[in-house]
Amino acid sequence: MTRLVHCKKLNEELPGMARPPYPGELGKKIFEEISQKAWQEWLAQQTILINEYRLSMIDPKAQSFLREEMDKFLFGDGGTTPAEFVPPSQ
Repeated sequence: MTRLVHCKKLNEELPGMARPPYPGELGKKIFEEISQKAWQEWLAQQTILINEYRLSMIDPKAQSFLREEMDKFLFGDGGTTPAEFVPPSQ
C-alpha cells in the first residue's frame, strides 16, 4: 500500500517516498512532509541549478548552496531559477 503524506510543497495529499531521500534530520523532514511528486520537481530544479551555475558537487560551497535551495524550494518561497535559464522547447 502506498504511503500518503500531506505535501507541504504542493498542499495536497499525495504518495510519499519509500525512504528518506536525504541523510539526517532534513531527510527525515522531507520524508515525512514532502510527496514523491514534489521531490521529483526538486530533482529537476536541482539539475537546472547544477548546470546553469556549473556547480561541482565536490565543492562544499556548492553543496551548501544546493541544501539551502532545496530547503527554500520544498519548504519556503520556491527558491530561485537562474535568470539565464531558458527551458528547452518541446
